Amino acid sequence: MTEKNANKMWGGRFAASPADVMQEINVSISFDKVLAPHDIRGSKAHAAMLSEAGIITKSDAREILKGLDQIAAEIESGKFVFSEELEDVHMNVESRLKELIGAPAGRLHTARSRNDQVATDFRLYVRDAADGIIQSIVGLQKALVAKAETHAAVVMPGFTHFQPGQPVTFGHHLLAYVEMLGRDRGRFQDARRRLNECPLGSAALAGTSFPIDRAKTAEVLGFDRPMANSLDGVSDRDFALEILAAASIAAVHLSRLAEEIVIWMTPQFGFIKLSDRFTTGSSIMPQKRNPDAAELVRAKIGRIAGAFQGLLMVIKGLPLAYSKDLQEDKEATFDALDSLRIGLAAMTGMVADLEPVEEAMRAAAGRGYSTATDLADWLVRELKMPFRDAHHVTGTIVKAAEDRGLDLEDVPLDVMQAVEPKITKDVFSVLSVENSVKSRKSYGGTAPQSVAKMARAWARRLEKDASGR
Repeated sequence: MTEKNANKMWGGRFAASPADVMQEINVSISFDKVLAPHDIRGSKAHAAMLSEAGIITKSDAREILKGLDQIAAEIESGKFVFSEELEDVHMNVESRLKELIGAPAGRLHTARSRNDQVATDFRLYVRDAADGIIQSIVGLQKALVAKAETHAAVVMPGFTHFQPGQPVTFGHHLLAYVEMLGRDRGRFQDARRRLNECPLGSAALAGTSFPIDRAKTAEVLGFDRPMANSLDGVSDRDFALEILAAASIAAVHLSRLAEEIVIWMTPQFGFIKLSDRFTTGSSIMPQKRNPDAAELVRAKIGRIAGAFQGLLMVIKGLPLAYSKDLQEDKEATFDALDSLRIGLAAMTGMVADLEPVEEAMRAAAGRGYSTATDLADWLVRELKMPFRDAHHVTGTIVKAAEDRGLDLEDVPLDVMQAVEPKITKDVFSVLSVENSVKSRKSYGGTAPQSVAKMARAWARRLEKDASGR
């Protein structure tokens, strides 16, 4: 077998090249090339450490670092040519390095394996993506808080079972998502802390006999510490699973808000307006204004949650240490984190763009006898009636209103007194939706004053978090 036909990557052990289908299933450069900046960063840290430890010469290290800088520039400028024949990002970078500097390039792979190399690259990628997502979540929270403070007193219906429940304010509704996103941000921050350990130096699976300084490479790459077990270092992907789990939950929250935007945009609700910037038209129905951005954000959850489930299934049956199955950890993860990134950006834009239609919200808030609980509470508070009795009296009055086609606040006093003689005209003070929301002053409640205060508190908190104070 000639050198031309032999597999160059595996050296003397293999005499023939892989079958075409083997090459097709094995190659990963089409997607793992996005790891190139991280691969170069890890290689530079490794080369510097090898030199400091006396494992390679300082002159070789200088040549390696110079060559890696040139490759990084080529990649950034788009001039670097990735080759499928070289299978993955690591071999593409190493091959180009050899073209540039010759023999010293072969010393870069001393005391490491592609197993710990890719684990390090992938952690660096996921960590950077998590940092970006955390900042994007903050951006969406700020947009929601600003909108909530502006509309702290705009009354809208609150629903349970998607039926009118009690009046709330638009600001209060938006702040609910701020709270959800705060927990999402916490999950990403918590997962980031756990992933911030360095696999580099684990080598293939058992560590290395060379006197490497793993603490040094971990420090240079911004990790808190090296991973303590080489088998774990090369074989586990729970850092990606945890980030994908956090991404899935965050995507669910985005999807819920997107669904509400879609509903609120319908003529049947008419609660909000979105500008041309976040809507599209129809090729056949000229009257249409479609909330496509919200619909696409809503759809992203399928890809993101699917990535989590897919990686979970890849890992569940793997014995220690590295298996080629782990090549399937990246493509879906890249797509999921990018989908969440764009979903957050789109939702931030929509929240800043949307405006409530206050009249429609106010009218809907008054339908469905939404202040019935306020009537029951008044009976308890003013007439000292047990709540269960008050509930029954209120239900009877609601039925009387329904039979007469009246809103609750328009039911005549004598009709209410026919059900409960002790009711006085003071009851009308609690039956309007405005007075209903104003009365909900309990911590976390929907009273406009409380909503405005909570919005200001969130604004201060987000500003503090952003400044690192």
